[in-house]
Amino acid sequence: MSVFAVFARLVEHLADLLTPLFHASAAAAAIVLFTALVRLLVHPLSRAAARGQRARAALQPRIAELREKHAKDPQRLQRAVLELHAEEKVSPLSGCLPSLLQMPAFFLLYHLFSTSTIGGRANGLLAHRLFAAPLGGRWADALADGGPFGPAGLVYLGLFVLVAAVAAFNYRRTKRMMATGPAAASTGDGAQVPGLGAVNKVMPFMSFFTLVTVAVVPLAAALYVVTSTTWSAVERAVLYP
Repeated sequence: MSVFAVFARLVEHLADLLTPLFHASAAAAAIVLFTALVRLLVHPLSRAAARGQRARAALQPRIAELREKHAKDPQRLQRAVLELHAEEKVSPLSGCLPSLLQMPAFFLLYHLFSTSTIGGRANGLLAHRLFAAPLGGRWADALADGGPFGPAGLVYLGLFVLVAAVAAFNYRRTKRMMATGPAAASTGDGAQVPGLGAVNKVMPFMSFFTLVTVAVVPLAAALYVVTSTTWSAVERAVLYP
């Protein structure tokens, strides 16, 4: 039995358990529950990433000394900063690991709700809905069936509003943290840890890209993205006060 068939049965069983509470939207509730379980599993890594960010902040006085020492040699300054991070066992990219580890779960849901057969049998998950919107459908399908304010379109409208609110919250927090705290990618005087300067410029806008994802993937995968993004916003508010 393939991993997709096993996971499909797991979702079906979870939906059966949740049916008394959520009725026709029980499978959608099962996906939200699954997402929460995934986030709980990677939460220790998120806490480690928060510790890493605090450790990088603590290195800033030493980076300032390196900046003065190598003021006339930007390339040597960059190497010295990277060597300092390695010496202190602080990775500039440690915050990316929790997000990367969630990708398999997203692609698993994407595949399950994008195929008509699983294990040689009809995919029963495609019959499930979130209110009026099929979990295997996309926003384009909702627009074709009733328009943006039709029954399925309103489900997507609610998701878009939620994602936009979370994105605005994340944008304000990220801008404030980058303005008031030491930038992890900066070595001072404009010198950047290689590659991370561009990441810092894009980072405040990352949450808004979720709107595009929600619009183009199956609704089940969109639910995963929306739940995970909301979880991240709350988690970051707690870990990075």
